Amino acid sequence: MPVVEKARRRSRQTFGLPSEPLRDPLGYPCKLCVHACRIPQGGVGFCGLPPGGREKARVSWYHDPLPTNCVADFVCPGGTGAGFPRWAHRAGPEHGYQNLAVFYEACNFDCLYCQNWHYRVDGPQRTPLPPEDLVEAVTPRTSCICFFGGDPTPQLPHALRAAELSLEANKQRILRICFETNGSMNRRLLARMVELSLASGGVIKFDLKAWNPQVHFALTGAPNDRTLENFAWVAERFTLRPEVPLLVASILLVPGYVDVEEIRPLAQFIANLNPQIPLSLLAFHPHCLMDDLPCTSAAHMERCVRAAEEAGLLRVHVGNRHLLWPGDYEE
Repeated sequence: MPVVEKARRRSRQTFGLPSEPLRDPLGYPCKLCVHACRIPQGGVGFCGLPPGGREKARVSWYHDPLPTNCVADFVCPGGTGAGFPRWAHRAGPEHGYQNLAVFYEACNFDCLYCQNWHYRVDGPQRTPLPPEDLVEAVTPRTSCICFFGGDPTPQLPHALRAAELSLEANKQRILRICFETNGSMNRRLLARMVELSLASGGVIKFDLKAWNPQVHFALTGAPNDRTLENFAWVAERFTLRPEVPLLVASILLVPGYVDVEEIRPLAQFIANLNPQIPLSLLAFHPHCLMDDLPCTSAAHMERCVRAAEEAGLLRVHVGNRHLLWPGDYEE
């Protein structure tokens, strides 16, 4: 734990963020996520955002041609045509259409290997934007909107409002609402996410960092109980729309941290909920404060795929194959 705490202090100080969730007894009670910060006047939460409403957000977006490098591309309508013709424009990959990728520039986790850490530098400088600006970015060729980041959780009211307005402005056509998240949000907000994704043919993608709470905290600075509870809650609704999976799990295979000992219980947890829930195992690339690690090895990936399938999962996918190192750490 002293090693973990030292790394965490370094991470937070590097980006000028609070070292831990604030607990000011007289502070503003934020209820958006698992941290439940109480933010003092003039302060910011663990996510780096001030308290209050989310009428505007630190957010940017871009149009991404489909099919794209989405966590769920191996099962989603944009990548496969799943749910055609109701949820997809084509019976196969939606060539010629676009995903509106919406990047929220804040996060309530503090992953030491963050692949998008630049938002911590650029985000505070960005002028907050209302959800109406995002709605205007939807074009006739936009067939899905994916809210990710960072993480949408700290600014989820903004994302939900943007999604609602986008659907209202684009009735009678395909426009899927998707989320990619660490899953630690308030359950009430999660319920609205599920409603929007179910109704539009979208997918909610949970990034499960680790099973062991200590490993999870070491890597992310956050607990994982809320994430697992929320994942199980969404899984209960998985069968409501079988033609397009409502829920997809992803796990990043961090060398030395997230290996078979982590994958096996996570996969068993998912399989016990529903073995049809898709799982994407992602190859790691050294980044941010964990840039001294190697990429995931092919042997590491093979062991984890086998463990996930032995746990009972029926749809296990390998993502980021181009990052796989051909050797084996155990040699």
